[in-house]
Amino acid sequence: MTIHDIPALNAMLNGLATLLMTFGFGFIKAGYRDAHRKAMLAAGGVSAIFLVGYVAHKIAVQGVHTPFGGEGAIKGIYYAMLISHILLAMSIAYLVPRTFWFAIKGNYERHKKWARWTFPIWYYVSVTGVLVYFFLYRWWPATA
Repeated sequence: MTIHDIPALNAMLNGLATLLMTFGFGFIKAGYRDAHRKAMLAAGGVSAIFLVGYVAHKIAVQGVHTPFGGEGAIKGIYYAMLISHILLAMSIAYLVPRTFWFAIKGNYERHKKWARWTFPIWYYVSVTGVLVYFFLYRWWPATA
């Protein structure tokens, strides 16, 4: 494994987190609280591993920005998605642990109220994280 493999690994971790969140949401809607808890804690763990990989990659490349190779309308779409992804990802660093904390403490009413906001934001960040990878490395890579 090289430094160039980290973005693909991070995208896979984001995809796995999205899948776990999807199952967790389905479990709670079906009334399976224990399965929901396990799926959401696993999603949180996978997201934490992603964050470590993301930071490690940024340190390894000394913060060098990966250029986007698309032109025209797709460039505007990409940057709008990227900006919203970054801003919302910053909020997730607070929202997810706080929402988890309410559940861990058994304050399910507050957990539920926070989760109504946290879940869609976290889900969006996870999905767009995968999309950012595909936009940058697969669909429109910059040519040297």
